[in-house]
Amino acid sequence: MARLGKGIATAATIILGGLSLSACATTKYVDEQIATVNSRISALEARVTQVDSTAQAANTAAQAAAGSAQQANQRIDQLTTRVDSIEQQLASKRPRN
Repeated sequence: MARLGKGIATAATIILGGLSLSACATTKYVDEQIATVNSRISALEARVTQVDSTAQAANTAAQAAAGSAQQANQRIDQLTTRVDSIEQQLASKRPRN
């Protein structure tokens, strides 16, 4: 009986050892997986570069638009002052009738 238990323990050890050794990755497999990951990383880096340049162009356009809007607002403020002045002059004059 002790002999049977010892045999089963030995067989189990051999089977577990064999299974654990079969899980080792080969250099070729690792290189293939790394190449796949590297190609994906390269594609993502290219896309990030493209998105970054698009974002920078949009930022430049937005800053230019903000500058134009600020100039337009200043011009409107100047014209509003002039129109108010003209309205006051017209209000203070008597009608010709």
